[in-house]
Amino acid sequence: MTNSNDIPLAAKPINRAAHRRTDEAWLDIAFKQKDVLILVLRDGAPLVARDGGLVWMGPEIERVSPGSPRLFLGEDKGGAPVFAVDLPPRFDLAGSLIEGIGEFQDFRQAAARMPAMDANCASTARSLFLWHGSHGFCAKCGGRNGIVDAGWKAQCALCGAEHFPRTDPVAIMLAVRGDKALIGRQKFWPAGFMSCLAGFCEPGETIEQAAAREIFEEAGILCDPARAEYVACQPWPYPSSLMMGFILPADNEEIRIDSKELESARWIPRSEMRDILNGTHAELFCPPAQAIAHHIMKAWAFRND
Repeated sequence: MTNSNDIPLAAKPINRAAHRRTDEAWLDIAFKQKDVLILVLRDGAPLVARDGGLVWMGPEIERVSPGSPRLFLGEDKGGAPVFAVDLPPRFDLAGSLIEGIGEFQDFRQAAARMPAMDANCASTARSLFLWHGSHGFCAKCGGRNGIVDAGWKAQCALCGAEHFPRTDPVAIMLAVRGDKALIGRQKFWPAGFMSCLAGFCEPGETIEQAAAREIFEEAGILCDPARAEYVACQPWPYPSSLMMGFILPADNEEIRIDSKELESARWIPRSEMRDILNGTHAELFCPPAQAIAHHIMKAWAFRND
């Protein structure tokens, strides 16, 4: 059975220790402790070591880039505080105090090689830093927002309005009919790459209703949201979504794609879906195991084994 706690980017989370977020004195002391663990990002890209894991730093990060924004992510199993620091976009490793200890990598590429805890921490930090980067001003009065609660909230310096990091709910789903499942592709994807359909949940609808609506809008396939089967969910930091996976029985087979959303869509027999997942299909391939789409497809393809 697929379990969200085992899905990449969500697995092996640390204790978030939310009760520490408002204790500025404790946070300042914790940031300077010898056992503190600090991951480093630059414009959403994590600093990665040669072995694929994060470069974990200590209090010395303050000498590398004094005053850079920081987040308190929580505490590890041993109680050590865990932080993240966001270096300026133009920060150059060459000539810096941390030259040679690692390199900044695209998050998708880096996360695929990271240990589970590293990936979860980096994913969380990326989402929060990107959110703060696009919410520097108050939506109520236009004043400048400041980062408070150890990075988990923004507050306007003028009117005091509080703003909380946004997570967008996204339905990602596989319509199935008999021994076939519907997959599609967008035109900018690599040739042969196909995946589940997906779309954002709109105001006033359930996530199951969003799944059924998106399937019909993108491919013309009717599904009853009451029959939706939940599979698992995954935090997805691009920039900050919660992907909720479903399998939905379809009521028809005729595909009518919305060309603005999809380049093509097709029904795939279960046997071919297994080949796609195993990487042995002659024509098609799918998202890697890092993405929840892979696990939704796998849950259906191998459920009778």
